Amino acid sequence: MSSALKETIGRYGIWSVGLRSEEPSLRAELTEAAAELEQLGYGAVWLGGSSSVANAVPLVEATTRIAVGTSIQSIWQYTAAESAAGFAELEAAHPGRFLLGLGVAHAKNTAEYSRPYSAMVAYLKALDEAGVPAERRLLAALGPKTLELARDHAAGSIPYLVTPEHTAKARAALGETPLLAPELKVILEADPTRARAVARETLAMYLVLPNYTNNFLRNGFTEADLADGGSDRLVDAVFAWGDEASVRTRIDDFLAAGADHVALQLLDGDSRAGLPREGWRRLAALLG
Repeated sequence: MSSALKETIGRYGIWSVGLRSEEPSLRAELTEAAAELEQLGYGAVWLGGSSSVANAVPLVEATTRIAVGTSIQSIWQYTAAESAAGFAELEAAHPGRFLLGLGVAHAKNTAEYSRPYSAMVAYLKALDEAGVPAERRLLAALGPKTLELARDHAAGSIPYLVTPEHTAKARAALGETPLLAPELKVILEADPTRARAVARETLAMYLVLPNYTNNFLRNGFTEADLADGGSDRLVDAVFAWGDEASVRTRIDDFLAAGADHVALQLLDGDSRAGLPREGWRRLAALLG
């Protein structure tokens, strides 16, 4: 089934916090943007933040083909029963269009956080019992144990804030069949100073979260790389920045390392909750 999923979502998707907005006044703009992403040829929309099936519904309804996934839904925010009920309702109306991306979120932001691996195991078991198929759920897996869960009890992994080197390790852990769809932050800015400044504005929120910093340390970075907003080495590893050719090369690095699909988060120095539609058009052109 993962081969069918890979064919459905293709090689490129858009990761966006803005597209999960629940502001009623933005509903028309969100659905129009989703329809344009489908027309531009993207295979998936990944809803950032702690998104849910409810955030996916208007985008699925406004399109005909593009997959819509959560990236991620926190297992602490919605029970497995709630997730299963939402999945079943959307699946009945629009079969095959929604992907349930799950993660354990972060202890710093989650009062209920406790024994995250065991909690994820229990959550997946409850989804099994509720009839949510493994081939329609994905895990935001970073470490070896969670990658094994993604391999054995889901359709694959949607890791966030990773490098091509981590992608290669994840592919080895998953094996050939499961989907591997890392998120990659893109800055269409050729000036190194400006590009890295935009990158560090975004990176700052993640350098206080042990899930990410521990993963960096496991994968060859040092405490010095994590200091002072992140070293150039770290920034250049987890962001694709530069002109169109340089960005395309960096995206291709992830595919060459074993990614089946890359979820592209475009950053332009404005709010991450915005809809950088002209940038999405530029990305589609360089990918074409």
